Amino acid sequence: MIIFGTKGYLYQLAILTLVCGNCGNPSAHTLRKRVTKFTLFFVPLFPFSTKYTTQCTFCGVEQKVTKEQAEQLQTQASSGHSGQTYGQPQQQRYQP
Repeated sequence: MIIFGTKGYLYQLAILTLVCGNCGNPSAHTLRKRVTKFTLFFVPLFPFSTKYTTQCTFCGVEQKVTKEQAEQLQTQASSGHSGQTYGQPQQQRYQP
């Protein structure tokens, strides 16, 4: 009998001040990394899925970001810029 499956790990990489694409408020966003690992007999062996997301603390919306965008946001957080960091562009709203 072989027991196998997956297990997810969630890492908080940084907390940034960004303009939310959903609500439009400049608020804190958490940058997270979600890694899913293959397990054999409850022992995690290797990762097979890695996803990066940001979550707005004001409205709670979660947005996917690429690995490159996540690395860029993480370097912005570690550089210690004073004031607000605008890492994600605002969504343009069209009025008829």
